[in-house]
Amino acid sequence: MSKTLFKVLIIVLVFCHGYSNAQHQNENNLQSIINEFTNGIKKNVEDDDFKGSISIALTRGDSVIWSGAYGSADYISNRKADSTTIYRTGSISKSFTAFLMIQLVQEGTIELVEHIEKYLPEIRQLNGYSDSTKITFLQLASHTSGLIREPKLEDAASGPIREWESKILQSIPQTSFRSKPGEQYSYSNIGFGILGLAISRAAGKSFIELVEEKIFKPLNMTNSFFIVPEDRMADLAKGMNPSSHGTINPDSELEHKGRGYKVPNGGIYSTPNDLAIFMAANMGYKGILSRDNLAIMQSKQTPKGNYGLGFALYEDNTISTVGHGGAVTGYNCSLLFEKESQYGVILMRNYNRGNTNLYRSSVALIRQLKKQDSE
Repeated sequence: MSKTLFKVLIIVLVFCHGYSNAQHQNENNLQSIINEFTNGIKKNVEDDDFKGSISIALTRGDSVIWSGAYGSADYISNRKADSTTIYRTGSISKSFTAFLMIQLVQEGTIELVEHIEKYLPEIRQLNGYSDSTKITFLQLASHTSGLIREPKLEDAASGPIREWESKILQSIPQTSFRSKPGEQYSYSNIGFGILGLAISRAAGKSFIELVEEKIFKPLNMTNSFFIVPEDRMADLAKGMNPSSHGTINPDSELEHKGRGYKVPNGGIYSTPNDLAIFMAANMGYKGILSRDNLAIMQSKQTPKGNYGLGFALYEDNTISTVGHGGAVTGYNCSLLFEKESQYGVILMRNYNRGNTNLYRSSVALIRQLKKQDSE
């Protein structure tokens, strides 16, 4: 071997050794950040003392880099939680509804700027509806429809899930405008309920079937449901009572039978691992939506406020996140990812308040992870 070749070989070996050490150090730092975060969650669950749980999935791109849980899915039966425990997702369901809508746009079934009156003529019964207040799919999905948050119909948010469409139709005449469509951002649960029914009418199939066939099945989300099957009820976390430690919330038990019209805007049950798959699809890894259509969903669609289509947006000089939170009786969830670094955090809890602020802690973790990568 020549002296020159020998020197080159030595340089390569030194470089590779240095790179290996740096990579190993980076992995150690990453694990240290994750350990600090998860240990904090564990302590908060213990200090909260609601006898509930928080289940976690941390992702990067289409891979889960850490998953686990702390606390009890069912304290009374001594069943511990894990990352496959089923929780209610609450308003994270809106992200699924918007995703489904964009699928129909991509397929040419509907257009974002179409008036939903074309498919849902009952919308004319809205209080204050006229030619100047016609509503589009885009406006409903971005909370710029101008509709009030909740309908004035008594018991609109109660009743069997199979009757949710009827509750929407009953709610429409009891729903009014707080602003003209397109003028401002105003969060509307009934707006997303109407959106789900309009999507169903346009596709000629029930909303629940559409989500199951176009999202759950192709993504192999086998632990996600609108109605938890009887043989899976043992995997469902019990919603705990925030005013009485260690007791199940009776209202959350009742709501498993249905929440009235609140299906497209709050009806999905899922697990951290399943939501991680859905999150990867929204990063473009599963090939369901084009990059252009994902960009439409994840870009600002409001005059004021930071909301895309079914997703809340946050941006500062360090990170740019996309996500949604969810809260229903007995459950609190958060799904958040960063577009550039591709880190994601999913937190699911079976009680409504506690020491962990799900959104803020997710933002802080993503910021730490991204900073670590840049050092």
